[in-house]
Amino acid sequence: METLADILDAAARGAFPPADGRTTVVPQPSARDAGVLSFTAHSVVFTDEDPRWVHETLRAIPCDPLCATMNARFLTALMDRTGREQETVDALLVAQPLPGRPGLPLTELTGPGHALVAYARARRTEVRAWAAEGGVVVLGRGVAGRLEVSVEVDEAVRRRGLGRSLVTAARQLAGEPLWAQVAPGNARSVRAFQAAGYRPVGAEALLLRA
Repeated sequence: METLADILDAAARGAFPPADGRTTVVPQPSARDAGVLSFTAHSVVFTDEDPRWVHETLRAIPCDPLCATMNARFLTALMDRTGREQETVDALLVAQPLPGRPGLPLTELTGPGHALVAYARARRTEVRAWAAEGGVVVLGRGVAGRLEVSVEVDEAVRRRGLGRSLVTAARQLAGEPLWAQVAPGNARSVRAFQAAGYRPVGAEALLLRA
């Protein structure tokens, strides 16, 4: 059986599920992670719920079938059935690792004090974080064991390219494909990731345990 990790590994290589308008249901990769991935004309629902329930619920959603898995009615039904919560639908981006060392000075953080680090540790494992002057970059294992990045830039130094430098440095720290979940409305962050070579591969709605 194809797993979510298989699907993500293929997507990182540029090989996507067929654009056939269908929805694939796969088991959750862990008790922590459930949700929906939307690729071009193909969706993946990762849940331990009965696949028959997923498909029956999707057929009842009054919208274009290509949009049904990300429709609020379906996500609400999935949350109600699983007792989970959802924050937002993110754009999902991926980048390959880069050789060399980061081009800006970074200091590894070992304490739990920074809010972004605490947030990451609640949702990821093997979390590591580095501080630069005016910003922080965090790496950790998230959905299906993929390596994920998040960054924060201080308000006083925004619009100076630090965000792009931090997410570029993350590619040099990674050693493997690196994933980012970015709210589409955060256009500044989207532009920084794309300028640093991250490419959009789909959308993701992650359901969190209540």
